[in-house]
Amino acid sequence: MSDLTSLIDATEQTLTRIAAEFAPAVFASSLAAEDMVLTDMILKAKLPIGIFSLETGRLHQETLAVLDKVKARYDHDITLYRPQPEAVAAYVEQNGLNAFYNSVEMRRECCRIRKVEPLGRALAGNKAWVTGQRRAQSTTRAELHVQEDDPAHAMTKFNPLADWSEQDVWDYIRANDVPYNALHDQGYPSIGCEPCTRAVQPGEDVRAGRWWWENPDSKECGLHMVDGKLIRIKSVAA
Repeated sequence: MSDLTSLIDATEQTLTRIAAEFAPAVFASSLAAEDMVLTDMILKAKLPIGIFSLETGRLHQETLAVLDKVKARYDHDITLYRPQPEAVAAYVEQNGLNAFYNSVEMRRECCRIRKVEPLGRALAGNKAWVTGQRRAQSTTRAELHVQEDDPAHAMTKFNPLADWSEQDVWDYIRANDVPYNALHDQGYPSIGCEPCTRAVQPGEDVRAGRWWWENPDSKECGLHMVDGKLIRIKSVAA
């Protein structure tokens, strides 16, 4: 049994356990490569895990096109959560459309409005949520566990791909003909909002293109943070 086969088996077992023991559960998909692996597993196994994505209003067209690819391949519509229009309008009026370039505080406030607040609505009423985070993605995720407590949302959080490498992700995608974001073929290993994402250069960290003007230690949007700290408060044995 290859290492990838073992990872796939373990991940499928984790997803099956989530569906059986933590219902209702939802999967927060950024529509990136990792998330397409989990989307493929969830939908092919017909697991009762809802799939949603945060449509921030600043996504690349290539990212939005993934929604149609999922519909065509799996006949499934990913649920979209959008920011409150009045909150976006107030931020832009007070600070300018691209104020997130000015400071970490301004950037995180934009992320709060466009991503964190909608996430709260998406998670409401669920017992657990699933992400496509991997430990190897960045220094801010080095302590990632497959299963964690999430006190901010009063639920359990799962990162089934925590142990996967980028090569594992792409080997799975190619072996299973999984649809993916076209930007990945253009030097974008990690994809967020269009104005906050650039292609990476050879040898750069996979998340170097995210908020590239910031220190690597600040490169989180807030979805996985509480009071400015990453939610790594307590791991739970699987």
